[in-house]
Amino acid sequence: MASIWVGHRGTIKDYPGFSPSVDAEAIRKAIRGIGTNEDSLINILTERSNAQRQLIVKEYLTAYEKELKDDLKGDLSGHFKHLMVGLVTPPAVFDAKQLKKSMKGTGTDEDALIEILTTRTSRQMKEVSQAYYTIYKKSLGDAISSETSGDFRKALLTLADGRRDESLKVDEHLAKKDAQILYNAGENKWGTDEDKFTEILCLRSFPQLKLTFDEYKNISQKDIEDSIKGELSGHFEDLLLAIVRCVRSIPAFLAERLHCSLKGAGTDEFTLNRIMISRSEIDLLDIRYEFKKHYGYSLYSAIKSDTSGDYENTLLKICGGDD
Repeated sequence: MASIWVGHRGTIKDYPGFSPSVDAEAIRKAIRGIGTNEDSLINILTERSNAQRQLIVKEYLTAYEKELKDDLKGDLSGHFKHLMVGLVTPPAVFDAKQLKKSMKGTGTDEDALIEILTTRTSRQMKEVSQAYYTIYKKSLGDAISSETSGDFRKALLTLADGRRDESLKVDEHLAKKDAQILYNAGENKWGTDEDKFTEILCLRSFPQLKLTFDEYKNISQKDIEDSIKGELSGHFEDLLLAIVRCVRSIPAFLAERLHCSLKGAGTDEFTLNRIMISRSEIDLLDIRYEFKKHYGYSLYSAIKSDTSGDYENTLLKICGGDD
């Protein structure tokens, strides 16, 4: 059965002639030797699909009675450690942990919350919610509720529920109707009816919304983005704009997130690691294409000029090539 975490445009594929026991032994050697053999670790973990890495994790536990992630944590450090541990984590668990991190301590990383919740499919979100509950014994909804408020909270909860329609069929009549509702709720009204924006943007399928946005432009002579910017504010506005951008192109949205994480003072490794790991088997090739198209240089060269050492080598292998 095809995994809901694998697409056709990833940079990492199943490794042919894969043997979990051979890999587990090679990893054990790389960790146990005098000094760690990072190159060997990097080569194995970036050239196996996540499904294969999970089999290595199982094999490692059976053979050495140790969790591979714990051995990696004990042996590596810094951003390189986070990246390698991320690679051996199942996708739903990885997302759950990223969500937890973005809501931890003082201040919430709203951009990370928005990015994860807008780019995952309904089926992925259902798995992430299950994983979140299993790990933290608290529902994802409760966590979001205690960290956010208002319309922003309502919209996040709707997305976290994984109720967005996933069908590819579009209904022209519905698009016209929804476009009119959005127009009436915003541009055409004294004050804004935020709930209508949440309902339509968080529950309709992406292909359906694409058509709705076209109809919206016919009615209001404005792009939906401009109306959202004019009518709404704060994190709620950021979230709805992110949804619109994802409807137009998830890879372009994530390319921009990567660009922001790699430019200016200091690298945002939290974002960089998350996108590189979570999209490596879904659409990283498309993200690379959008990156080059929008910024005139390749993602590969951006990573190269902004990172170093084993961390850089691992990211470049996940990136899978220069454009």
